[in-house]
Amino acid sequence: MNAPRHCLTLLDLSGEELHALLQRAIELKQQHRNGQPHLLLPQKTLGMIFEKASTRTRVSFEAGMVQLGGHALFLSPRDTQLGRGEPVADTARVLSRMVDGVMIRAREHSMVEEFAAHSAVPVINGLTDLYHPCQLLADLQTWLEHRGSIAGRSVAWVGDGNNVCHSWINASARLGFELRVATPPGYEPEQTVIDAAGAAVTLLHEPREAVDGADLVVTDVWTSMGQEEENAKRLRDFAGFQVDEALMATAAPDALFMHCLPAHRGEEVSAGVLEGPHSVVWDEAENRMHAQKALLEFLMARGGEVKSET
Repeated sequence: MNAPRHCLTLLDLSGEELHALLQRAIELKQQHRNGQPHLLLPQKTLGMIFEKASTRTRVSFEAGMVQLGGHALFLSPRDTQLGRGEPVADTARVLSRMVDGVMIRAREHSMVEEFAAHSAVPVINGLTDLYHPCQLLADLQTWLEHRGSIAGRSVAWVGDGNNVCHSWINASARLGFELRVATPPGYEPEQTVIDAAGAAVTLLHEPREAVDGADLVVTDVWTSMGQEEENAKRLRDFAGFQVDEALMATAAPDALFMHCLPAHRGEEVSAGVLEGPHSVVWDEAENRMHAQKALLEFLMARGGEVKSET
């Protein structure tokens, strides 16, 4: 048996595979809107391990598996032996003999890596402290739908150099766009992640420098899950990093705005920008489901080979 393909970061996909996967996501979205069944994973089961709570990740994977003709199982640590101290490797060996794929939303990226190393079936990173590849698939699909190829365009990240930022850095390495990252001092993305992207990424500490003329502006919450005790300090440190109407006015006239949600209006983004003409956040949220369906098909039905149906 061949070793399974996993998607733990976007770097697990080649640029060619990523392009094809995004096109496939758009095809599946159109089929869904046309009421055209696409039962591509009949009788297949996805095990979903959640160490962190979620709305979009759980609903998008569960609904997506139903639309593909399969089934998803929700597993939380308090409901499994993982919560009682069973080694990750043992859970991986057992669970991967019973399901056809595993999606994990974990606190630490090392947990997902260890699980994948011992799994007989594909493993998908649904979010870790270091990366959020599924969110980027949705973001890139949204850009493609609205603006076409992202190659050669400019993207501004404003805020924390967090897991979503890291995945944007991965995407810049694969798809050939300029990424300008503006963070307060001390909140930069990991240097090892930046080094892997080469010259595509510029680090800044001034939001206007990053956003000036940008085709796409992206942000995220200043305080992620597990950082709640840092909230007061982060609110002070991120003062001046809100994406508001004045900041968006310095971007390209037809710039898009993205946010992975949930958003804190009045903190990292103003209500006017979130609900305004530049915002595509609702398309972005919907596309989590369609992009993940394409990924599930890629890993679970096609053995790591993307083929367009058109």
